[in-house]
Amino acid sequence: MSQVEVDGTKPEGAASFSGSARAAVEALLAPVDADLARRYPGDSGTRQPVHTVYVPADAFDADTVRSWGRQALEAFDTHAGTPQELARALGVPAGELLSDVHARVRAKLEREPIEDLRIDFEDGYGPRPDAEEDAAAVRAAELITAAVADGSAPPYIGIRIKCMEAAVRERGIRTLELFLATLLAGGPLPEGLVLTLPKVTYAEQVTALVRLLEDFEQRAGLPGGRIGFEIQIETTQAILGADGRATVARMIEAAEGRATGLHYGTFDYSASCGVSAAYQSMDHPVADHAKAVMQVAAAGTGVRLSDGSTNVIPTGPTEQVHAAWKLHHDLVRRSLARAYYQGWDMHPAHLPTRYVAVYTFYREGLEAAAARLAAYVAKAGGDVMDEPATAKALSGYVLRGLDCGAVDLAEVTALTGLDRKQLDALAGR
Repeated sequence: MSQVEVDGTKPEGAASFSGSARAAVEALLAPVDADLARRYPGDSGTRQPVHTVYVPADAFDADTVRSWGRQALEAFDTHAGTPQELARALGVPAGELLSDVHARVRAKLEREPIEDLRIDFEDGYGPRPDAEEDAAAVRAAELITAAVADGSAPPYIGIRIKCMEAAVRERGIRTLELFLATLLAGGPLPEGLVLTLPKVTYAEQVTALVRLLEDFEQRAGLPGGRIGFEIQIETTQAILGADGRATVARMIEAAEGRATGLHYGTFDYSASCGVSAAYQSMDHPVADHAKAVMQVAAAGTGVRLSDGSTNVIPTGPTEQVHAAWKLHHDLVRRSLARAYYQGWDMHPAHLPTRYVAVYTFYREGLEAAAARLAAYVAKAGGDVMDEPATAKALSGYVLRGLDCGAVDLAEVTALTGLDRKQLDALAGR
């Protein structure tokens, strides 16, 4: 046996660390501990939507969510009315899994077609007379207040303002001011309120929005930090600065804890890299590079990632719809495999393949993930010896499936022996 006993005691006269050395280590690392806790708080534990739907402010009305649901269902029933037809559209095997997914997706489109809705005052809206945009900002807030009150609002909803560049900055700030003031006049701010800041090129533009929100909260008597926002990554300067550093990491820091997400802008970013229109896509190498930088910069910070969109719309004859659906489905699956759990959808007919891809992703891996979780909790080992970090990822995977409706709590509990609270704990939520 070693001179140092297994119970932690040591023989008299054995070498040891001095109290002053231990105190010096604590003094040295105390600022590091504090910095780690501030910069890398981990995931918030709240639900992340699987997509964001953008609707121009002038097209948004009280029926938008229901209308998208109706159009999505019509497309689904017309072009993929059976699991077999859906399998042909996507080029995947028809079977029990797809039949289950088909039924679940149809129910989802009836129950909750949109998880996250952004009313767009930027590219999808364009320049308008000030009086017109003022009225649209007020109207958007009033419609959101009414939708939240009657239960028809999606879980997450908000606006995308114009960017902080000089030409449109004043207009964007005015729209945000009117929107927030009108929302607050109608009652407490919605729990699922989301703001989006587009075309960010410098971290100081993020800081500018932080200062505006701080001022609004103070003047409105709101808790500090109540209003967060997403940062859209649409320019090369948002990834790599003039000094060669990863700008996106500086933007997260500049948000001072208010950044909730980084959203990749497929077409603006591709264009800024000089990619010709025919090749602008979520799977282009410039997109993969940008998203890899975003992913590393956001890891551990609690800031979530969203992929972009495809602009190929599933309309026209069935053959054309099926081709667009296969493209969309495969892109969404690719994003999920790369841990981009959210994306943009541009048309109601994108919703069926969004949910088919998402539901298949979570259902096909459920039994294997559940078995590994059950073995981890029981310390049973098995074919794979999982670490705590892997158990965290496994429970996170299951929870994402639960949040979007791909899997049910009863089946998860039957497979794992774990309830929602235990899953949350394993995931660090």
